[in-house]
Formats: sequence, structure tokens, C-alpha cells
Amino acid sequence: MKSSIRNRLHQVQERFEEIALLLAQPEVMADQNQFRSLSMEYAQLEPVAQTWQAWQANEKAIEEASQMLAEPDLRDLAEEELETAEPRREDLERQLNLLLLPKDPDDDNNIFLEIRAGTGGDEAGLFAGDLLRMYTRYAEGQGWKVEILSCSEGEHGGYKEVIARIAGRGAFSRLKFESGTHRVQRVPETESQGRIHTSACTVAILPEREDIEDVDVKDADLRIDTFRASGAGGQHVNTTDSAIRITHLPTGIVVECQDERSQHKNKARALSLLRARILEQEQSRQVAEQAASRKLQVGSGDRSQRIRTYNFPQGRVTDHRISLTLYKLDDILGGGLDAVVDPLMHEHQAEALAELEL
Repeated sequence: MKSSIRNRLHQVQERFEEIALLLAQPEVMADQNQFRSLSMEYAQLEPVAQTWQAWQANEKAIEEASQMLAEPDLRDLAEEELETAEPRREDLERQLNLLLLPKDPDDDNNIFLEIRAGTGGDEAGLFAGDLLRMYTRYAEGQGWKVEILSCSEGEHGGYKEVIARIAGRGAFSRLKFESGTHRVQRVPETESQGRIHTSACTVAILPEREDIEDVDVKDADLRIDTFRASGAGGQHVNTTDSAIRITHLPTGIVVECQDERSQHKNKARALSLLRARILEQEQSRQVAEQAASRKLQVGSGDRSQRIRTYNFPQGRVTDHRISLTLYKLDDILGGGLDAVVDPLMHEHQAEALAELEL
């Protein structure tokens, strides 16, 4: 283990022990804000400290077993101990490296999922519907809740645009690499000559942030319109102006929400989405200025720009960012996204570890 990493782990251990002492002090317990802040920091450092302690104990076991090798009567026992302890050292070091990686503050957040049909006409709209079903089934498998906030249906099925909220712990961490252009290759039902068509949709994953201080949204900068909700929902949606449309005048960003029967709930959802959109716009500007990785770019929806291709004739899904090809099209579209998500997360971790070790 590198000395720089070892020093960082010593610092984490010292801070962990310091916080444990602070949390036991009456004046800290009486200050709810300080107690909550320290408790959160303690919970974040605890897995690092515990794994570091396990690594130190394992190192001591290796050292003792190595000394035992010089004793003929203890050689067999020492070799058996080393066969277990040395592989465990590698495993613990990898765990520590991963735990030391900077944590994305949005990883545990709920998300807004936005899917828009790009080039390809009706076929792109149908594919947008396929993507929504894929993410919905994946979310349900994770025990997350999915709410459709607004949608514009295609003329022949699917969606021109659909925006959903996915609520569940770790939603952003699992789906944040889905942002980008998704391309589909298949024979449309209306194609009489059996030719394969290529269409595309863009997907955007925005973290939902609870604290309104993230974005300064002034009432004077908002135009709020109410309208009658459309679509499924029974008689009520057709008779009550409960749907909300908010326009942020400085940026021109428009959001809608018609999922809830309560106008107040729709307004709260729409404001939350608006804040996420404004944040995403500012972050995108910064990312563009810094020429950041194209993994974070959603793209224009053009067929030539893509992060992933779904090829129906071959039953193939290819993620172009990590050159991953899987012949599991039906499983993945059926919600088996872990087959793609896990390799993307591992690649991201590997890149971050490489930077950490520089």
C-alpha cells in the first residue's frame, strides 16, 4: 500500500475516533444541528475505519505467520495462515481504495428521468416508450417508486417526450450514466420490405435536490399557468385545472406536472424539477467549458451521436463508451439493466482509482 494512501487512512481513523468522543459530549448532544452533522460524518467514515482496522489486523497476522515459517513444527500452520491472509490483503486494499474515492453527493438522491424522441419519426417515439418501460421495470425491481410527471404521446404510440420521477435510495448512483443518446436498429411494423431502420432517443438523468438553496428561484422570475390534465386518471383529470406549467423567465425553461390531483403537489413537483433543470443547465455549461468527458453529454438526438445501441435483429445491446456488447436485448429491455450498469460503474471506479494512485 502506498504511503500516501496509508497516511490518509491514519487521518480518517483519527477523525473517526475524535467524532466518537464528540458525540458522547452533553453539549454536542444538546445541539441538534451539530449532533446531526457529526452523526452523518461518523456514518460516512465508519466503513473506512472498520476496513482499515481489518487491514491492520490482517497485516499483523501475515507478519506473525511469516515469523512462524522459521519454526519447523509451525511451518504447515504458518503456510495455511498465509494462504488465507495474503489474498485477503489484496481484497481489503481494493475495498479501502474504493472507500477513499470522493463520493458523489447526489448518489443517494431520487432522480428525474427525461426521455425525448430524436430522429426517426414514429419509430423514435415507440422506442421512447420501450426505454420508459425498461427503466420502470428496473426501478420496480429495485423497490423504487416511479411517477410520470408529464408526457406528450406519439401519434402512433410511444412518446414524443416523457418525464418521470424515480424515488428510491441510490437511484442516481445506479442510473447517472444513462444520460445520452440511445440508438435503436430494427424493422418497423410499417416497413413492408423488411429494411432495418435506425432511430434515436435522448435520455437525461437529473438528481432531485431537496434543499431549495441550491438554486435561487425568485417568484418574480416565474410564470405559473394552470390547465386541465389530460390522459389516464378518470373523470377528475378532465374537470379540474390541477395541472401546473411553470416558465422560468430568465432561462426560458418550461416544466409541467399533471401527475397529482392536488394543484399544490403538482406545483411542488414542478418547482423541484425546475431547480434540477436549472442546475443541470449551469453544470452543462461548465462541463462544456472544461471539455469534460462525453459520458456526461446528452447529445442532440442525432443517430450518429450515441452512447448505446439496441440492435433487434441481432438481439444485441452495445454500450459504446466501454465497448461492451451483450446479446441480452430482451433481458435488458425487460429491466435487467444491471448487466450494463455494473460494468459502467466498475469502469468509472477504475478510472477514479487510477487518478487516486497518480
